[in-house]
Amino acid sequence: MKIQEKLKGISRRDLFKVAGQYGLSSTLLAAGSFGGAMSLANLATAAESSYEKRFAKEPKFTFKFGAAGFNQRNLLIERAGCLEFARDLESRSDGEIRVEFIGDNQICGQTSCVEKTQQGIVDIYAASTQNSAGGAPYLNVLDYAYMFRSRADQYHFLYSPESVALLRDPYEKRHGLKFLFSHCELRGIQMGLKWKDAPTITKLEEMFGTKNRVTGTQLGRIAMNALNLNPVPVAWEETLDGLKQGLIDGAETWASAVAYANMSPVVSQSVDLKFFCGTEHTAMSAKAFDSLGGELQDVVMESAYLAQVHVQAANEAALVNTVGASNPQHPSTIFAQNDVRVAELADDQIKMAEEMCSPEFQPQLWEDWRERLNGWSGGRDTYQEIYDVARQNTHTLAENVEPRRWWKA
Repeated sequence: MKIQEKLKGISRRDLFKVAGQYGLSSTLLAAGSFGGAMSLANLATAAESSYEKRFAKEPKFTFKFGAAGFNQRNLLIERAGCLEFARDLESRSDGEIRVEFIGDNQICGQTSCVEKTQQGIVDIYAASTQNSAGGAPYLNVLDYAYMFRSRADQYHFLYSPESVALLRDPYEKRHGLKFLFSHCELRGIQMGLKWKDAPTITKLEEMFGTKNRVTGTQLGRIAMNALNLNPVPVAWEETLDGLKQGLIDGAETWASAVAYANMSPVVSQSVDLKFFCGTEHTAMSAKAFDSLGGELQDVVMESAYLAQVHVQAANEAALVNTVGASNPQHPSTIFAQNDVRVAELADDQIKMAEEMCSPEFQPQLWEDWRERLNGWSGGRDTYQEIYDVARQNTHTLAENVEPRRWWKA
């Protein structure tokens, strides 16, 4: 079912009318649970049921969840798992934990959610690791170019016990944040309308010299400079206007981000360069986590695990059935309806890009940041060790990667 059909009949005004009666979190959690089309009446019924369940008892802990620009609509496009996590956490804790979900950039945005969580303004946040790297630089550890070959490699790493020492523990120690789960895609270059009438890009050199938006990741800029892609820092919220006005040629991001952010009308080609991580993660304040007793900490981890498994399956399906990040495309997808072509580069072009910018072939480009990240990790060789874990993965399809509870060896 198309996302537009699923939400037909529910206007923003209607949504807030129901939210005024039952609360925004109860309404959003109810809306996110629908498997089919919903009407105003059945949304109100579900919101009432959600409200009654959530407020049946007084919680011991109430956590604010700052979800950047996400809401119940766009979380059905990019399946980042935020609402599933919140719903399961409340249910699994038997009402001991209540989650107030605050999306639509109302309390924090892509670059500010990390800092507001560190400051205690929110307790849980969702944003890309790349946009969050400004406030939590250790997240750059995910962004070495071509460290991951595929989305399957990314999920394999996040499920692996090795991710604790290489990602999760240093992130918590340095930044006071607990990495819970993440969606996984690999970034490409999303070309603007200047490229609408141009042939579909098949060669890396066709993008040389273009000017492209870059996120907060420092390592992503290293790769883009090496690929002659001229990185220009542009806030996520301003990227759509930049593409629309032709101020930039393209933007480095991933396919479902284009779709969920209503960017598809100003993108003509989604070039699948796969050159570094696109990881829309959810993290929690370590202080908030530590305030829980051992039993409720276990509940948080189990809910994070459920969300990770959900995201792995749901986003893989949504990429094909909702976004249209495939060749051929389903006609009802967002990309197909907006004439966004998926430009898949041949293996020799991906290899050329890897040889131009990856730490394996261009180690001198990465020395400073690699040394810095290695020091923050306690002396691990972050690039090589994550690279090696990723290549333990034997699956080519992300949905076939075996889920594991990463905190249990």
